[in-house]
Amino acid sequence: MICISFIFATLKKTHKMKLYLYLFFSILLLTSCSSSSDEKFIDYNTINETEIQDYILQNNLTPQKTESGLYYIINNEGTGNRPLESSIVNIEYNGTLIDGTTFGEGESTTIDLNKIILGLKEGIQLFKEGGDGILLIPYNLGYGINGNGSIPGASVLIFDVKLISVN
Repeated sequence: MICISFIFATLKKTHKMKLYLYLFFSILLLTSCSSSSDEKFIDYNTINETEIQDYILQNNLTPQKTESGLYYIINNEGTGNRPLESSIVNIEYNGTLIDGTTFGEGESTTIDLNKIILGLKEGIQLFKEGGDGILLIPYNLGYGINGNGSIPGASVLIFDVKLISVN
């Protein structure tokens, strides 16, 4: 301790003191902010893609994929009006997670497409009134990394949906 005090007392007499203090605090800052080697980046996009591909194989599905990453299967395109981005629609749906956990069963609802998750908004616009199909929605088009209520973060969502009407 006396040795360190002596060094600082000596350095005070020179202009190098500022340089040494700056260097000391810079090293201290850099070492305290370095990340632990235990921290790892989790690539949820790749995880979701693997989960979706496994689900497709296990269920013998032949979906199409949009540019955004939404997978869809149109069982029946429908014959009525096709919704726009700003449409209010009446749909029936069953919603499950990729592991089969149900979060909406036999639900019938009227929704504003501007107020729902991106994957469902995009998918519903693929149908005409009376149309139905399956939407496989990756987390980034669903509830994101944080999830929503009983839906965990980074979850793939599966919607079996029927478009009843477009208002």
